[in-house]
Amino acid sequence: MSGAAGRVLVAGGGIAGPVAAMALHRAGMEAVVYEAYPTGADGAGAFLSVFANGMDALRAIGADGPVLECSFPTERVEFTGRTGRRLGEVPIGGDGGARAPRTLRRSDLYRALRDEAARRGIPVVHGRRLTGARTAPGGGVTAVFEDGTEAEGDLLVGADGIHSAVRALTDPSARRPRPLGTAVVCGRTRRSPVTVPPGTFRMVYGRRAFFAHLTAPDGETWWFADVPRAGTGEDGGPARWRERAIDAVARDRTPAADVIRATGAEDVVVFTVHDLGPAPLPRWSAGPVVVVGDAAHAASPNAGHGASMAMEDGVQLARCLRDLPDLPRALAAYEGLRRERVTRLVETSARMSRRAVPGPVGRVLRDLALPLLLRRGPRNGADWLIGHHIDWDAPAGAA
Repeated sequence: MSGAAGRVLVAGGGIAGPVAAMALHRAGMEAVVYEAYPTGADGAGAFLSVFANGMDALRAIGADGPVLECSFPTERVEFTGRTGRRLGEVPIGGDGGARAPRTLRRSDLYRALRDEAARRGIPVVHGRRLTGARTAPGGGVTAVFEDGTEAEGDLLVGADGIHSAVRALTDPSARRPRPLGTAVVCGRTRRSPVTVPPGTFRMVYGRRAFFAHLTAPDGETWWFADVPRAGTGEDGGPARWRERAIDAVARDRTPAADVIRATGAEDVVVFTVHDLGPAPLPRWSAGPVVVVGDAAHAASPNAGHGASMAMEDGVQLARCLRDLPDLPRALAAYEGLRRERVTRLVETSARMSRRAVPGPVGRVLRDLALPLLLRRGPRNGADWLIGHHIDWDAPAGAA
């Protein structure tokens, strides 16, 4: 074994966990992934995009191939107003092309990353929901799981999402995720009354909701609606939320309501939008415990970069553990590499969220400004985000 940690326990088998485990394995450390779901999260979530920076992180550890195989490029976004008028079109990823994001079902991404980790000999243990941990005075950590089992290692990595149990271990006073007043309702259907050109997201800025849809290569329509909500629970189930989404877009002169009506309740997924607030956590590690991905810096989903940032986290953490001589310095270097970048992403995504579902005055200003901004075209303003590159072979201490 090599690096600041010999054996690493990774809590969470979604996106950040398997990527971190593969990066650690590539850096010469032993990693074990513990996943709360009994058989994997194959049915979880709807769909997402992995942007150029996320694919770059996967490429750094040779794990981009499986994601390329189960995804397709989305090269442009077409914007439509609530009257159905086309406002304009811009490339995704600055200039599109090779930097276009890869879009796929979330469950397919989970499966691809998990299977690739297993192919590399990394154990993925299912049905182990972490509930706590003990640290030893001389170093090391013992993870405690809901079923009463335990595991020992040199480091515990919390890749367990926005409702992370590991976060409280790094800081017992860490803030809880806050609901942002919207729910994302997602669906898929083969009976959509409209289709979208290949490689195109069509996004609709409506009166009460933001709606987006695309047509997958097999002809299936994938869509989501950012719907205002009250309260904190996901009350009513998929059928009820499907009706709320229809109601939210019904007054717009667009096909959005008909697309949702063509979707069966069994193909609808809903989740309440949360983030961890405008400022990042005070610290991401304590002793032999550290958090990555949404557990550390969950943003609203509007920028679409949660998965890509989680992938960057896992690779950069492994580089720091590989190159720094001890655990405290390695974890400090990891946080130093990541904090400014993810804070900027959280702020950017929050601004996009406010623009997507604004109040009456904000809606008027948004609808006036959007055509002007789109006519100006892209100005490479997202290069800081999607143009990020990780050089696996460069010493982390030199970053």
